[in-house]
Amino acid sequence: MESGDRVPESSFEVLKIKEFRLYIIQRFFFTMAMRMIATVVWWQMYLITKNPLALAFIGLSEAVPAILLSLYSGHVVDKTDNRKLMLITILLYVVCAGALLTITIPSIEHSVGKHFIQYSIYVIIFSTGVIRAFLGPVTNAIMAQMVPKSHLPSAVTWRSGTWLGASVLGHASAGFLIAYAGYTNTFALIIFYILISATAAYFISAKPPQHNKKEQKTWESVKEGLKYVMGTKELLGAMTLDLFAVLFGGAVAMIPFFAGEILKVGAIGFGWLNAAADIGSALVIVYLTLFPLKKNQGKLLLFAVAGFGICIITFGLSTIYWLSFVALLFSGVLDGISVVIRGTILQLKTPDEMRGRVSAINSMFINSANEIGSFESGLAAKLMGVVPSVLFGGAMSVCVVIGAWIKAPSLRKFQY
Repeated sequence: MESGDRVPESSFEVLKIKEFRLYIIQRFFFTMAMRMIATVVWWQMYLITKNPLALAFIGLSEAVPAILLSLYSGHVVDKTDNRKLMLITILLYVVCAGALLTITIPSIEHSVGKHFIQYSIYVIIFSTGVIRAFLGPVTNAIMAQMVPKSHLPSAVTWRSGTWLGASVLGHASAGFLIAYAGYTNTFALIIFYILISATAAYFISAKPPQHNKKEQKTWESVKEGLKYVMGTKELLGAMTLDLFAVLFGGAVAMIPFFAGEILKVGAIGFGWLNAAADIGSALVIVYLTLFPLKKNQGKLLLFAVAGFGICIITFGLSTIYWLSFVALLFSGVLDGISVVIRGTILQLKTPDEMRGRVSAINSMFINSANEIGSFESGLAAKLMGVVPSVLFGGAMSVCVVIGAWIKAPSLRKFQY
């Protein structure tokens, strides 16, 4: 691991670290593969069922194991070689992608029927949720073992930009591939991307635990992580804000219905709508890489989340494709700002010996909120209708920010 506390002269200096470059390659190809899986599975489920609740259960299938195992996974990450654990979990994703490929082979799909495909998807996505419970925290924790603390803000920005760029390509290319290559060939390419990611992870050196404290019992270790997060107001405030904003403001689960039934743009238009928010986030990440945030990051976080909610309301009201795309694009710009600020708070406020546990709690609060938010969107759409459910979610995101502004003054005043 590189060392030194010298403040970097530019955001590009962190790329001189070889292992961080390998980490970025691993993250890019793996994220692109995951985004492609999500796009293909959502569209396939929409065509099979035409039921918003069926789509909602995809998110729930992944979120349940990720949430239930998150605290335990943080304990495992803090006592395990991070590079080895990351490599194992990536390879397990290859197995899941292979299962998805198998059930989309035309001869198998025709012989087993739509209901079998539907429930097989739920089982496979549940399995990816189990894997993700460990992969998410270890991916966050390992970065601090490669990069000196003075470079962490730059590293967070590069990591976020890589994730968002891969998301754009994954979402958009999946739409084209569904239309022109079919499900099976798309999953074959996804497996290839995951194997590239695994290769990059393989060439990262071993990353053993960073502390030599006496072995703790699992529950004692988990409680220590929880106590630290609950006692660190900036961490807790940022996690809680994003949890509720994403829980109520996630319109992603309903994009297939807007694309297919309101905007009538088909698979390719769906792919671009799915990528719109990530395009916006990627653009703002490029800007923040060149011109990092210098002050008032806490206030900017709150304004960004409020603006995100307003964009979701605009998307819900729109019946024009370009306006819907622009609303999602700007929601991504604002989300990109909040991603960088939250990620930097997480890295700067977490002790090295607790990175696995704090990252796991962060995953439970934030990453799983996307899937629970998708379930909430699907359930609300079933009860209220697709458009009212999206409007409700956007309005609730704005209300959450108002509550955080009043109740979390330390987050509002936070800056780094």
